[in-house]
Amino acid sequence: MIVLGIDVGGSALKGAPVNTKTGRLLGERHRIEIDSPCPTVQGLAAARAIARHFKWSGPVGVGFPSVILDDHIGVVGNLGKNWEKKNGAVLFSRATGGRAKLFNDADAAGLAEMRFGAGKGQMGSVLMLTMGTGIGSALFFRGRLMPNLEFGHIPWRGRPIERFAAAAVRKRRKLTWPEWAKRVNTFLAVAERICSPELIIIGGGVSKKADKWLKYIKANAKVVPARMGNDAGIVGAALAWEQAGK
Repeated sequence: MIVLGIDVGGSALKGAPVNTKTGRLLGERHRIEIDSPCPTVQGLAAARAIARHFKWSGPVGVGFPSVILDDHIGVVGNLGKNWEKKNGAVLFSRATGGRAKLFNDADAAGLAEMRFGAGKGQMGSVLMLTMGTGIGSALFFRGRLMPNLEFGHIPWRGRPIERFAAAAVRKRRKLTWPEWAKRVNTFLAVAERICSPELIIIGGGVSKKADKWLKYIKANAKVVPARMGNDAGIVGAALAWEQAGK
């Protein structure tokens, strides 16, 4: 099946058509930067531009950074409260001209890593973390997803812990890789107390720079970088659409 996957991030929307059988992008991903927080009109315009770039009118899977229940958008962090309580499937269907379905962005990325990446064949407990503007999380047990877990929103010193340990914090505060890794270790210690995963997969842009930070990470579970990099969110959104359509 061919689905247009769109990954909505805190700083940009990225998309490409995906072959859901192979997990391969059928074109170079198209990226459009957005503001943070992002006005609804701007975000939908970016999705429309991605669909037009690929001359797309078919199914569209959208990975969105919030809890998603029946295509409705729940609490939103960095993207802005203006998105909350809206039917995202309707909004993105109108914007792209195709039948759209919404999914939590980290859940989508996790599906891709479990099918084609670092989690392939893992039947124990696997925690997928996406490190970017915030921290997305997806938990799998025996290959099955437990949806809409928001570990990045765990309270830490009166604020969500993602504001302490996300990849964007490293850039904003000009932290060295060891300094940032120390914060990530604090986050992982909390996450492991909650779900005791056997494997932790860390994705997002930092996955391409694992040689700079992985050696400083300390956890009980095995920690590995995502294999699909920033493509995981796009591929996963397409996979999630296929699963929802069955």
